[in-house]
Amino acid sequence: MLTRNLGRSGLRVSLVGLGCNNFGGVIDLDATRKVVDAAIAHGITLFDTADIYGERGGSETALGEVLGARRKQIVLASKFGMEMDSEGVKTGGSRRYIMQAVEDSLRRLKTDWLDLYQLHRPDPLTPIDETLRAMDDLVTQGKVRYIGCSNVVAWQVADAAWTARDLGIPGFVSAQDEYSLLVRGAEKDLIPAARHYGMGLLPYFPLANGALTGKYRRNAPMPEGARLTKLPERAGKIFSDGNWVKIEALTDFAQARGKTLVELAFSWLAAQPVVSSVIAGATKPEQIAANVKAAEWALTAQDLAEIDAITA
Repeated sequence: MLTRNLGRSGLRVSLVGLGCNNFGGVIDLDATRKVVDAAIAHGITLFDTADIYGERGGSETALGEVLGARRKQIVLASKFGMEMDSEGVKTGGSRRYIMQAVEDSLRRLKTDWLDLYQLHRPDPLTPIDETLRAMDDLVTQGKVRYIGCSNVVAWQVADAAWTARDLGIPGFVSAQDEYSLLVRGAEKDLIPAARHYGMGLLPYFPLANGALTGKYRRNAPMPEGARLTKLPERAGKIFSDGNWVKIEALTDFAQARGKTLVELAFSWLAAQPVVSSVIAGATKPEQIAANVKAAEWALTAQDLAEIDAITA
């Protein structure tokens, strides 16, 4: 497994990361253990979860149960900021909440520290300097090693970077956002900003919610039990006529080279210099093996140009 630095930081992460959003909800503890075992066996070091995953705390709890002493072998990332209660109290990026949220996550994960702690989404009610100061205090206390953000736009990246610089404290080293062969909006502003400020990109939904798995066909019935079959609104947006043209052209591109659409989707992301790790969820061990193998295809400059002609 290849590793890369997370942005300009010294934190090394595996090129393929494990998204832990299925733990504590979609799959049970035994299945979670099998997926984690497979991930570690295949050299995956970045495990990305969030307090909200798995029905509010379920993912962190399950991960804490199955990792044990192996926690020291991995880069453990979590997030805060989404609603963790129904009253609107446990949410946001205030100092008061951050200090509580990190303790709750550490307890569920059965660990003393997080390698990467991320603001899950911007909090318009809290000044960014308050959020950054609180997160820096966690770094000083040894509870957090690095800090990152998620679901932000370019001006918020710049605002946070300049605020951290003005305060003389470490800023965000990473940004998570949706990015795939079908969703390339991040290239307009977010990715240039991330590159400028030395942040690594951690793309989620690398397979566009499964649209790039090859299991869907135009004008054919949706596969029973598939993710997008259960999300008709999302499917309606992804499976536009324009995207069907792209999916079919990308499939032909991959097959002409003896590869699968999944291999193309992962390897294309891996070829982007700003990408530090491709985060992908899994519910079965065999999906881990497929994800790791998928990122091994080294695309040439000509390949990338042809792909751009199809998808840009």
